[in-house]
Amino acid sequence: MAKVDFISELHTRTKRNYIQRVMEYDKAECAAKAKQWGYDYWDGERQYGYGGYHYDGRWLPVAEKMARHYGIKAGDRILDAGCGKAFLLYEFTRAVPGCEVVGLDISPYAIEHAKKEVQPFLRQGNVTELPFADHSFDFVFSINTLHNLYCNQLEKAIKEIQRVGRRDKLIVVESYRNEQEKVNLLYWQLTCESFYTPEEWLWWYERCGYSGDRDFIYFE
Repeated sequence: MAKVDFISELHTRTKRNYIQRVMEYDKAECAAKAKQWGYDYWDGERQYGYGGYHYDGRWLPVAEKMARHYGIKAGDRILDAGCGKAFLLYEFTRAVPGCEVVGLDISPYAIEHAKKEVQPFLRQGNVTELPFADHSFDFVFSINTLHNLYCNQLEKAIKEIQRVGRRDKLIVVESYRNEQEKVNLLYWQLTCESFYTPEEWLWWYERCGYSGDRDFIYFE
């Protein structure tokens, strides 16, 4: 299980006003709307989520880096567990022509508004019950999804990712390394249910027999 970094550069491009989110808005009301995983979360006002999550090509360099690192080639099967609008999956089809992509997300809205090129390969569902056969994907990744689960759901989800992957796997979650990052995470998050340090996440992975790579998102 290796520590890798594919998305920190992308993450740090976004400027965040942590204080504004808790001082100017009803944080509880915003979180309740966000957890409906509908228009408000994806394309509504910023206090409810992304503030408009539209394709702009930012994920292509990430797909290219992942493809090089994991040696992904035409014919390989890739699963995004928590794909959202599937922008990253679409970029894999550009970075590695001939690869097979599959995405799963809990949000019907996200799938309905996903990239049209990969929409036929997406399905609605929960990462705690992946509807795929054992060892059916060469690369399975889950980015910014598992921290949205309660602790009693985490074990199922991690074991499911391990089960369906036959080669490479990657999990990326929000985390914190110190009190400042912890406060920033608590202020900024809308959908997070599992708040753990990297060491605690590693405990979960080891407990569940997860053998893939890991990365963490920090709110510095």
